Amino acid sequence: MMVMLVDDSPTLLASMESVLKRAGHEVVKSLSAEEALTKLKGGAKPRLVITDLNMGGMNGIDFIRTAKKVPGLAFTPMLMLTTESQQEKRVQAKAAGAAGWLVKPVPADSLLGVIKQLVPA
Repeated sequence: MMVMLVDDSPTLLASMESVLKRAGHEVVKSLSAEEALTKLKGGAKPRLVITDLNMGGMNGIDFIRTAKKVPGLAFTPMLMLTTESQQEKRVQAKAAGAAGWLVKPVPADSLLGVIKQLVPA
């Protein structure tokens, strides 16, 4: 299954990619929301998107709102990944279309468990 990771931290992208690849997933990485949107509009069809909230340029909430409008992605589950736990941000993310909220650092078993729930094989 293809998973798209969007985060401005190369270290976090590498560690999450490692977990996902060991679990048999294909990974598409982007260091910004803008780069991810270019890949999505160019034909990338992930079954799940995991995005950081706070990034330079477009933030994760705006990214989800925009990505949901890309043809074929309206029903693709998108998870918010962040160090923040503010309820207000969670409400905004849910309103934008986020399927869930992960707090960094995410333990590998928790990450894989959430993926199994959202995108059953």
